[in-house]
Amino acid sequence: MRSLYLAAPTQGGNMAVELELASVQNQRIKDLVKLRDRSARDKNNTFLIEGYRELLRATEKNYPIEQLYICRTLFLGENEETLIASISSRGAQIFACSEEVFRKISYRDRPDGLIGVAPQCHLTLSDLNDILKKKKTPPFLLVAEAIEKPGNLGTILRSSDAVGLDALIICDQCTDIYNPNVVRASVGTLFSVPVIETSSKEALKWLQEHQIGILAATPSAEKEFTQVDMRVPLAIAVGTEQLGLSKQWMQKADLQVKIPMCGMADSLNVATATTLLLYEVLRQRK
Repeated sequence: MRSLYLAAPTQGGNMAVELELASVQNQRIKDLVKLRDRSARDKNNTFLIEGYRELLRATEKNYPIEQLYICRTLFLGENEETLIASISSRGAQIFACSEEVFRKISYRDRPDGLIGVAPQCHLTLSDLNDILKKKKTPPFLLVAEAIEKPGNLGTILRSSDAVGLDALIICDQCTDIYNPNVVRASVGTLFSVPVIETSSKEALKWLQEHQIGILAATPSAEKEFTQVDMRVPLAIAVGTEQLGLSKQWMQKADLQVKIPMCGMADSLNVATATTLLLYEVLRQRK
């Protein structure tokens, strides 16, 4: 789980030798570019972490980084060398790239000169059991069913981190959690929020077995989201951007709430609605 990653073996605190990459025709560079596609990520069980903040947060959570690609002429700040030294001390290979090479592997319009390659880590409901055993407060979970847009999933992760969510359960996923745009939109909080991957069927069964109530937002609900008790063991369920939650989740929901809408629009962006619901839980539990 992301909060319990073990640090990679150190190399006696010494900086690793930097290997130089100056040609975009290098096979290593071609392989890195392929990691933008899910099929290549899944085949290699790796993904890209681009950006200083993202890599810093991964390092702070002891997420293992196997390789680090750097381009010093693109650095934006003064702390990059400290981060490079930290990642190197944990056993990562360091590759110094020319600007041409780095821009080839970067997926950003304005790269900041840092890209890491890390192994994927997939958590299950069994891992969630271990997470909750250590909690002294009622479970606080979020279920995201079939979220399609990486930007929304990244924003949901960011809000989840902000409120101290116990775990995010991704059901029937449409978006790969290791999509570069998810990593970017989450601003590195992908590494601080445990993400459980499962099916809706298994998630519903697990929640019922653990007596965790399900809260769903729907415009047809009678009560507003601020009018129900969220201090109980709770899993907030949110659904697809276009259709919302499926019938199986709506039918199993213990609580249904609405978010008041006073304008022409009849619904909010799923990430925005999720953030409102999460912060109401935080407000009530303070």
